Amino acid sequence: MGRIADAFAKAKKENRAALVIYLCAGDPDLRTTEDLVVAAAESGADVIELGIPFSDPTADGPAIQRASERSLAAGTTLAKVLDTVSAIRRRTDVPILLFGYYNPILSYGEQKVVEDAAARGADGFLVVDLPPEESDGLRRPAIAKGLDFVPLIAPTSDRERVAKAAAAATSFIYYVSMTGVTGSKATDLASASERAGALQRELGRPIAIGFGVKTKEDIATVAPHVDGVVVGSAVVRLVEEAESATAALSTVRTLVAELASGTVRQ
Repeated sequence: MGRIADAFAKAKKENRAALVIYLCAGDPDLRTTEDLVVAAAESGADVIELGIPFSDPTADGPAIQRASERSLAAGTTLAKVLDTVSAIRRRTDVPILLFGYYNPILSYGEQKVVEDAAARGADGFLVVDLPPEESDGLRRPAIAKGLDFVPLIAPTSDRERVAKAAAAATSFIYYVSMTGVTGSKATDLASASERAGALQRELGRPIAIGFGVKTKEDIATVAPHVDGVVVGSAVVRLVEEAESATAALSTVRTLVAELASGTVRQ
């Protein structure tokens, strides 16, 4: 098992859901990103989704879209994100899941990005717009290098797509709680969590639920049903609103610690 699977297994043993925290690389800058990842890990994050900024993030709501725009305007590239992973890895062993869109990966080169990600200490890929049936070009070399591939399923996914996602997953499956974008308010997070939990039992694979999860109370709703929970936009907004890098670190630490306290199953 890799670091991501280990983190999920450790959380399950402790009778809690694994907490996955999303941060956009390069927002506000890559040096601060390094500090934010370390701060989140020290405050209770089990896994970090490190976002690769992209100009057309179709699954992301306004907060993460703005973060991507700021990051790209500051000159962030995929190569620089990978260098930042290397710097982070010298400071913490928190699992790092590279989260993004297929275009930058295809442009960089699938084999090359896998080799470079593995060399710098990343743990896997979650590519929002790369469906399982089109993923072999990235997934196979990733697995060969010991990296994870995390597919997504949604409330609208049919049984065939769910089965393909389960077959492609190496550590966990990301369950999108609703038909919408990140940062939206889930219409019924409790029902979404129950559906995700039923799928987790059926598939026998860990599932993490994301989109619309913002607060400790949201996490407490999700945690009894699935093995993981993802929070992104709520964290990104704190970074955006902070008056300085120091303030961003402080507020992110506080929020992640609060979120982590909601992961324990009652």
